[in-house]
Order: sequence, then C-alpha cells, then structure tokens
Amino acid sequence: MGKLTTHILDTSLGLPAAGIPVLLLRNEHELARATSNSDGRLDAPLLEGDAWQDGHYTLRFMVGDYLGRAGDTPFFDRIDINFFIADATKPTHMPLLLTPYGYSTYRGS
Repeated sequence: MGKLTTHILDTSLGLPAAGIPVLLLRNEHELARATSNSDGRLDAPLLEGDAWQDGHYTLRFMVGDYLGRAGDTPFFDRIDINFFIADATKPTHMPLLLTPYGYSTYRGS
C-alpha cells in the first residue's frame, strides 16, 4: 500500500528532532499536517491509500522555532522539499537530516 512517511534527525546533535510541524502540500493546497514526536517521526503517515496519488508534492518542514531554541536567530525558517511521485502504490519515506546551516534528504522506502 502506498503511503508517505518522514522523520527528522538533527545531525548536529546526533538526535531526533522533536516538535517540528510538517505540512504536505499539492499545488499550494495543504493536504496534511503533523508534528514530529520525541523520536523525530510522525505518529502516522501524512497520506496513505487512495489519498496518496501520483503527482507533484511539497513537504514543508517548519524548522524556525526548533532551530531558534538555542537563542540564535535561525538561518532556516522553513524547508520545502519538492518532489514527484510516479507510482503511488509504493511506500515513500522522505527523511530530513537537519543542521542549523544545512540539510539533506533522500527518498527512502
């Protein structure tokens, strides 16, 4: 069954990043919203089953408050990952590896 999941790791600390709001958008229309838990994961997939379809999506990580906890003004306020799904029957995992001044991601399964 197709679904979209994510998790967030703070690679500067070597720890999961908790309390980060995550939004899923399609054509700037919000489809789902959740917040990362103490393990840096969402408690449920953002979309799954028939709601998860082929097409262009944006996964938006609202990282400003998390990165600003140390008292500094965060360099990133939000991080948008734009991607295309060609086969929504397959599960997709899109993790975010986060530091105060950089990030990376990849398509997992």
